Amino acid sequence: MDNKNLVKSVIKALEIIELLDEEGELSIKEISTKLGLEKTTVHRLITTLREKGYVIQNDKDRRYSNSFKLFEMGNRTIERLGLRRQAQPYLEELAEKSHETVNLAILDGKYVMYIDKIESSETIKVALEIGKKLPCYCTGLGKAILAYMSEQKVLELLKDEPLKKFTPNTINDLNKLMRELKKIRERGYSIDNEEYVQGLICVASPVINRHGEPIAAMSIAIPKFRIDEGKRDLDYFAVLVKEAAQKFSKELWGSSKSPLTNKNR
Repeated sequence: MDNKNLVKSVIKALEIIELLDEEGELSIKEISTKLGLEKTTVHRLITTLREKGYVIQNDKDRRYSNSFKLFEMGNRTIERLGLRRQAQPYLEELAEKSHETVNLAILDGKYVMYIDKIESSETIKVALEIGKKLPCYCTGLGKAILAYMSEQKVLELLKDEPLKKFTPNTINDLNKLMRELKKIRERGYSIDNEEYVQGLICVASPVINRHGEPIAAMSIAIPKFRIDEGKRDLDYFAVLVKEAAQKFSKELWGSSKSPLTNKNR
């Protein structure tokens, strides 16, 4: 794209929104420092964003944060796609069988974004809010989606991404990750073995559309101590989530053939 066609003020405004998404609440001075912009420029841009409803200001300390407007817009897009509505019965069945928190997520750039969930009724449970975004390479949901993308797309997506090590189990080597994705394709499900948060195990399987493309993933999130107790092992949860994802995929596929047999290679 010709950079002459880009509007610099729009880019700066979007950078402010992205920064607030990462940092939470910031003052004009903090935004100015982090983005290397003049405070007068930040003030002008953030006043415009506030007027249009994209940011809000804390009355106590006058710091700024993003509003729910972009999230609401994203939710409407997801609703239009119909994923949440169509996935609901499969999530409900999965939650009933697993007795654990179940999630539905889509790929958003280099992140997975949670778009729906049903929380466990257990006192100790795993719960991430809808709209939360996590790195795709170290989460069960993300790896399940990456595994059914072409290797070229995965490499293009992650080639310049520093694979941060969140726990001792995080895979932070791209070659090792690619080998892991191959194993996931072979068995039809992924495992996040305390790779993002210690003490948390996630088992996930991709949702494949009729074109053989991964458009989402479903997961079961389990506190590790409950697996260690030995009542239900990883294989048990893997069968459940794979079965649910296959059923949902078949609905999208419009065929009795399992889309998960399509390696998309």
